[in-house]
Amino acid sequence: MSEDYSIAAYWSDGMNEDGLADWARRLRARLPAPEISLGLVFMSPKFFPHAEQVLEILRLNAQIPLLAGCSGGGLVANAEELEHAGGLVLALYSLPGAQLQAVRFTQAQVEAAGDEHFWPMETGVAKNQVNGWLAFVDPFHLDGESWLHSWNQNYPAQPVYGGLASGNFPEPLTQIYLNGDVFEDGGVAIAVGGGVALTGVISQGCTPIGEAWTLTRVEQNLIRNIANRPAYSVLSETVQQLPPEEQRKVQGNLHIGLVVNEYLEDFHRGDFLVRNLLGGDPNSGVLAVGALPRMGQTIQFQRRDAAAASEDLNELLAGAKARLAGTPVYGGCLFCCNGRGKNLFGRNSHDSKLVQAHFGPTGIAGFFCNGEVGPVGEKNFLHGFTAALALFVKK
Repeated sequence: MSEDYSIAAYWSDGMNEDGLADWARRLRARLPAPEISLGLVFMSPKFFPHAEQVLEILRLNAQIPLLAGCSGGGLVANAEELEHAGGLVLALYSLPGAQLQAVRFTQAQVEAAGDEHFWPMETGVAKNQVNGWLAFVDPFHLDGESWLHSWNQNYPAQPVYGGLASGNFPEPLTQIYLNGDVFEDGGVAIAVGGGVALTGVISQGCTPIGEAWTLTRVEQNLIRNIANRPAYSVLSETVQQLPPEEQRKVQGNLHIGLVVNEYLEDFHRGDFLVRNLLGGDPNSGVLAVGALPRMGQTIQFQRRDAAAASEDLNELLAGAKARLAGTPVYGGCLFCCNGRGKNLFGRNSHDSKLVQAHFGPTGIAGFFCNGEVGPVGEKNFLHGFTAALALFVKK
């Protein structure tokens, strides 16, 4: 069972050295595995002044050889989402046969990233040594889009799961953790190789509406024609053909889904990269979108609301469970957008409870992010309003 390989717990008692050390020792004792491969820690901003001390206490007392994580305004522990947490979450993973390597990267490196050999040279992680990455990134001092673009080129078809750290707002400050070090910029990535792979679910909170279309005239982020017709007319017609109840639901909740892999025979939930529909002009027929679509690309309009987000996550989790039938799952991490949680669903712990319903009981740790990282098709993207679940599985 996966709970034999991972365990996660929430500490709420503030900076109490002896208590925290005892808690970490007891958490380690509850995991039957003889060795720990990895620890993940997510801390509320309350711990900013004590972060280095906390990391040392956890590493020593839970016997963690590799510890990484970041700050989060809200935290995830197993089936619980602690949205305004004042504590920390620690997860311990035993990953049989895994080869793990942690790397730290900075904005200066992102700016210097040139050809497809740059990151393997910088990190010391060869392309054939990695099955996937976990990444924790500061959103204020690192250009996440540029970093992911170069990472995709350097490690093609390798999934990256993770999130942009969150903290105390409006103060633009987050923390990234690696072993005993605390960083306020850049990012940390963990290469997962050997006998363990990373897989998961990227739920962008949408349900498709209408049919799939082909873009026939595009300029930058402006879509002028869809199927050789004014783009605005196609959108308007799509909405008008919905039942009245559905039409009410899409008001203010419309987005666009862009197919990433055009070589698929048909397109399903999970094949689309969802981006904002910024506006439309009925006179010119133009739609503005929060992406750079290309001519010939397949698109489908999407609705994003609580019901769509719940349906999307449930269906994708069921698909992942079926796909992994018979494959050992060693635990996971859940990265939730700040815009999800109780604000979206009207109740606590929606995403984490669904994950446990499909894959539990298993150790899950995570946090509420300023942006989520995960693959659509074979490329990794930054997302919003997304639940990104990463699972450690036997390769």
